[in-house]
Amino acid sequence: MDLTQLELFKAVAEEGSITAAAARVHRVPSNLTTRIKQLESELGVDLFIREKLRLRLSANGYSFLDYTKRILDLVAEAKQAVSGGEPAGVFTLGSLESTAAVRIPPLLAAYHQRFPKVELGLSTGPSGEMIDGVLAGRFAAAFVDGPLNPLLDGVVVYDEEMLLVTAKGHAPVTCARDVHGETIYAFRANCSYRRHFEKWFVDDDAAPGKIFEMESYHGMLACVSAGAGLALMPRSMLESMPGSFNVSAWPLKEAFRGMQTWLTWRRGLRSPNLLAMLELLETLPRTLPPQV
Repeated sequence: MDLTQLELFKAVAEEGSITAAAARVHRVPSNLTTRIKQLESELGVDLFIREKLRLRLSANGYSFLDYTKRILDLVAEAKQAVSGGEPAGVFTLGSLESTAAVRIPPLLAAYHQRFPKVELGLSTGPSGEMIDGVLAGRFAAAFVDGPLNPLLDGVVVYDEEMLLVTAKGHAPVTCARDVHGETIYAFRANCSYRRHFEKWFVDDDAAPGKIFEMESYHGMLACVSAGAGLALMPRSMLESMPGSFNVSAWPLKEAFRGMQTWLTWRRGLRSPNLLAMLELLETLPRTLPPQV
């Protein structure tokens, strides 16, 4: 097995066709077919399910593709780290939705202006998904809520104040018992903010009623504005959205009020692209100025 075989396998897996992959890597189809068969023979498993003119990854193929991407990314990072060159190439990032919407647009704009040879990529989702993406090699780094996975390194980059958001006219909320049994809106179970929200209830010997899973803060805000339930949001996110004046926001008690956003990456892997971002982050504030 060699790096060329892995690159060819990755191309075929992503294209789903020997012909398309051959055009992508500038090789003849017969060469790709031979190299893929050699790789499968060496591994002792079928990496693809062959269906007429298309190929689908088998279960073993999906697993091997994850390792292939990680190996190729590590090789690229190693080459870049020892070359001493300027930041360049693809730099894939993951991020919490609120961080992507409010915090990092100025950072990404400044990064792009300063390092035009870097092709930035950004995906958003719950903290758990972003951490899994870093561990699997899909992201070079990600903005997530702590605590960090032991296999990752990271630094705190933003401080967030969390607010309980209710409909206008809701009775004052001083503790979780004041909203015991009420419907809440939250992201999926692997979202760190949702876990924080549920822990806030448990710490006060209270519990939410129904939990409706949403895909965006804008959806949550619309439901809360209509009087359909409660949500937990960073102040920075709430104040950035049109319609925030249609709801009431209540601070949590001190132990639950603050959360930190980390930039995290695989342990021991500091590429020039990542180092450049860390340097840029040091010049930007960790908190946002108050809204006027």
